[in-house]
Amino acid sequence: MTPLFELAQGQQYPAAALYVVATPIGNVADITLRALHVLGLVDRIAAEDTRNTGQLLARYGISKPLLAVHQHNERAAALRIVEHLQAGERVAYVSDAGTPGISDPGAKLVDAVREAGFPVIPLPGASALATALSAAGDWVATFSFLGFLPPKAKQRAATLQSLATHPQAMVFYEAPHRIVETVEALAEAFGGARKLLIARELTKLHEALHCCTLAEGPTWLAADPNRQRGEFVLVVEGAQQETAGEHDHDALLGILLEELTVSSAAKVAAAITGTSRNALYTRALALKKDGEDSE
Repeated sequence: MTPLFELAQGQQYPAAALYVVATPIGNVADITLRALHVLGLVDRIAAEDTRNTGQLLARYGISKPLLAVHQHNERAAALRIVEHLQAGERVAYVSDAGTPGISDPGAKLVDAVREAGFPVIPLPGASALATALSAAGDWVATFSFLGFLPPKAKQRAATLQSLATHPQAMVFYEAPHRIVETVEALAEAFGGARKLLIARELTKLHEALHCCTLAEGPTWLAADPNRQRGEFVLVVEGAQQETAGEHDHDALLGILLEELTVSSAAKVAAAITGTSRNALYTRALALKKDGEDSE
C-alpha cells in the first residue's frame, strides 16, 4: 500500500451514508485514490449501468454487489437504497462517467436519501463541464450550465431564443447525431460572431478542442466526418452587455428590421457603423421583442 493511498484512508467514512462518487469520463487513470478507497469500502454500489461500472471495478480489482439506478427507475431504486442505509450499510453511487447528478441520474437519489435523514457525502473527480471550462480561456469569466438542449428543432429554437441576451457564457452537452444541427441553431439564434469552444471526446484517445466563432463551427465539423463522432461539450460566449451610446443605432436598426432578420440587420448595421456585430445583434433582438410585445 502506497503512502498516497494511505492518505485516502485518512478520513472518517461513516456507515449508513450515501457516497456520491465521480468516475472517469474517458481515461480510466483519472479515477481518484479516494474514490478507489471508498468503492472498496462500501457495502454495495448503485450504478447507472451495472455492466459499465462492473468493467471499471474489475480494472481495479474491486468486487461489490451492484444495484441499477438510472433515469427510468431512480425513484423506486432510491427507496431500496434507503432501506440499505437503514440497515447500516454504506452505499456508493456512480453514473456511467463523470460526476453524478450533472446531466446524469443521481439528483433524485440524493433528495430521497437526505429526506430520509441520512448523510450524502460527495467525492469530487472528473467532470466534462469543468474539464472543458478549464481549457476555454479568459472570455469565460462566468458561466451557466444548461445541459442538453431539446432534441426537437422547434423547442430548441425557442430555448435558444430565450437565451439570446443571456450575459454569461453558456455550456451545453450534445450527442454526435445532433452536433451539426445544434451548432447551426446556436449560430442562427445568437449570430455568428460569438466565440465557441467545441470540446470533443474529452480525456479519450481522439480528444479534440477547437475554438472558433459560431459561424465557423459548422464548417469545422463538416471538414472531417470524424469530428462529428463522440460526446461533445459546447461553450458559447454570452451576449455583450449594452454600453452608453449603443442606443444611438436604434433608429438604424429599426429601419433595417422592417426588411431584414435580426441577424442580417445586425450584420448590415455593423458594416455601416463599425460597432460590434454581437452587440448590435443583442440590441436588435431586444428592439424586435419590444416591437412584438407592443403589437
